[in-house]
Amino acid sequence: MTEVWLTPREVSERSGAAVSALHFYEEKGLIASERTSGNQRRYRRDVLRRLAFIQFSQRLGIGLHDVGQALASLPQDRVPTKRDWARLSSRWRQELDERIERLQRLRDDLDGCIGCGCLSLRSCAVYNHDDELARLGPGPRRILT
Repeated sequence: MTEVWLTPREVSERSGAAVSALHFYEEKGLIASERTSGNQRRYRRDVLRRLAFIQFSQRLGIGLHDVGQALASLPQDRVPTKRDWARLSSRWRQELDERIERLQRLRDDLDGCIGCGCLSLRSCAVYNHDDELARLGPGPRRILT
């Protein structure tokens, strides 16, 4: 059985990723191509799965560095299976749950401020008189905890 090779344009059309994005991902080591005798890029079909994983991960807010580490753990001797992809995505479940919880708290706190319209210093959940929260660490402490 012969292997099917795709041009950058074909990969772009099938994945929805711009050709320039393909080059960028390749530069970052997230995907790979082979070169023809005429020095044109060609991609194996399994690059479409990698691209779907990259795009999905980015929509979840996962950084490309973390995506690259995850992709590096995939087997090199075979096309990744559904089980391989499930293993990768499960790594981020706890991180995503924590991010969702932080966003829900932020949303709930903002409702109060936006609802009253005055940003009252007496009842504002974000107000930090005399920087009293600095002892708890850097960043927006009420939002992070």
